[in-house]
Amino acid sequence: MKDNFLFLQQTIEEEDMPQRIIPVEKITVLLNKFENKEEIVHHHSVQLSTVPNYLLRLPWHLNTDLTLNQSVYVICIIQTESASVALVKEGKIVDHKTFSTYAVRKKQGKSQIKYLKTRGKSKAGSRVRLANTLNFFEHINERLESYFKENTIDRIAFSCSKILLPYLFTSKVKCPFEKKDERIYKIPKHIPNANFEDLQQIHKSLSKAELIFEEQDLEETNQLLNAIFSKDDE
Repeated sequence: MKDNFLFLQQTIEEEDMPQRIIPVEKITVLLNKFENKEEIVHHHSVQLSTVPNYLLRLPWHLNTDLTLNQSVYVICIIQTESASVALVKEGKIVDHKTFSTYAVRKKQGKSQIKYLKTRGKSKAGSRVRLANTLNFFEHINERLESYFKENTIDRIAFSCSKILLPYLFTSKVKCPFEKKDERIYKIPKHIPNANFEDLQQIHKSLSKAELIFEEQDLEETNQLLNAIFSKDDE
């Protein structure tokens, strides 16, 4: 069953699988529907069944028995010209910081990072944008480093495009976690701006449970959720 879980988890991170929010007060009702569920602590998730293939990600501020935990986690979301990071304790954002920079060639609308891969960096404007990008990641890592230095971080909710990863992990200011850190949870959602509003939405999502399933099981899943949210099950 664990092999199936790992396969499903990888698929979630690579593809846009259907997901449904489960409010905290309905988690127990859902869990009681599955007698052979298996708790797997990886990414704070429970494999409910394999047929249909159901994975339940629990709220990050709750233990597997749904009691409040003392966990501390970081949210880090990065786009080409903006980023946001936050420190979360006992389910609440206790500190956050947003970052912005000028790294897009305005006339063409291209990222300077992508442009440098094909055209070089000979022009003054290009050099300025590149310098801004490097400073951008240094500032991100400085704030992250302060979180990791002052706290024991249990998990990392993370979103960053592949083309930006080298800048994060080769910055003069070292990133406080490795690229393949086991604490990393790759946020399986599109993040349009990486601003504070996006940060709040991610925190809100992590504070609820999510039922994750395959597209082929959509009809059966809707029937399951209708039963859970019906008055008879309240």
